[in-house]
Amino acid sequence: MSEPQKILAVVGTRPEAVKMAPVILRLRREPELFRVRVCATAQHRGLLDSALEMFGIRPDVDLDLMKDDQSPNAVAAGIFARFDDVLAEETPDRVLVQGDTTTVMAASVASFHRGIGVAHVEAGLRTGDLQNPFPEEMNRRVTDLVASVHFAPTARSARNLRGEGVPVDRIHVTGNTVVDALRWITKDDPPPGEDDLVLVTSHRRESFGEPMRGAFRAIGRLARRFPALRFVFPVHPNPSVREAAAALRDLANIELCEPADYRTLLSWMRRARLVLTDSGGIQEEAPAFGKPVLVLRETTERPEGVEAGVAKLVGTDEETIFREAERLLADDRALAAMARVANPYGDGNASERICRILSGRPADEFEAV
Repeated sequence: MSEPQKILAVVGTRPEAVKMAPVILRLRREPELFRVRVCATAQHRGLLDSALEMFGIRPDVDLDLMKDDQSPNAVAAGIFARFDDVLAEETPDRVLVQGDTTTVMAASVASFHRGIGVAHVEAGLRTGDLQNPFPEEMNRRVTDLVASVHFAPTARSARNLRGEGVPVDRIHVTGNTVVDALRWITKDDPPPGEDDLVLVTSHRRESFGEPMRGAFRAIGRLARRFPALRFVFPVHPNPSVREAAAALRDLANIELCEPADYRTLLSWMRRARLVLTDSGGIQEEAPAFGKPVLVLRETTERPEGVEAGVAKLVGTDEETIFREAERLLADDRALAAMARVANPYGDGNASERICRILSGRPADEFEAV
């Protein structure tokens, strides 16, 4: 009997942990095929820890790189300096990464330098603009350049990879593992109650400064226009975000709070009438609950939601955000027209497909709803 594959799964932020956890748990169900170890870089310390704990996953290796207001260069330097020793000690057959963070890019390049195959979960997302989102667009392109296996969440992502010359036999359309995670987390939850709630999140580096301040002015105007609505805004710890969000502090129906644990975030999302966000992950999560999304970005690497009608790009222009959100919040029919139960990003079986592919067994491909 052959030895199990040695898989080293690397996570650094909460979104990575949430989307990687279903894959780790599925692979661990077959110890005769896979020996799975988890390395945490702690690019985001507290948010990462709470997400892993929710799934009952403890890192086997923890680089503990988190520092306040650290730059992408500082994160990458720390990973390059520390992760090479991890690879030498763990000697994995394959390194598993997810998404487009600096953790993903640096761990992938370090693995490539040692001749270790990289499997990229959520491969092939593109905006075509290296500045939007920054630095994620560069991170995912570099990761896909060095990866040997590409788990594309949608057919569009697979087409992007083929267009860049990735061999067809390395590309597998699996759906997005976030849908697997959402099903796992909420499987025992009661149906959400109705709530006059608007969920707001914002953290993109390319929006720092006046673009972000303009978006937040629009949110302030919406709060004054709809005083009966509750605007819940978990504020990202980055000082640039906190400084801009301080302008909303005196509005009674805007709740500025610390970043919530993932279950709480999902609870808000399930009860929200509308979601305003620049998060890539929330663009995938909200449609799973039938929640309309206004995307506070100029471009998105997840156009499937826009095409399905569950999301709309509104950028950071104050007037555009206010106009589009006011239209939806004032007209229940317009809001309902954007709500969809079917999610174009996955069917909850992505982890099963990834497990089968890594083991060499045949797996069907995900077809968008």
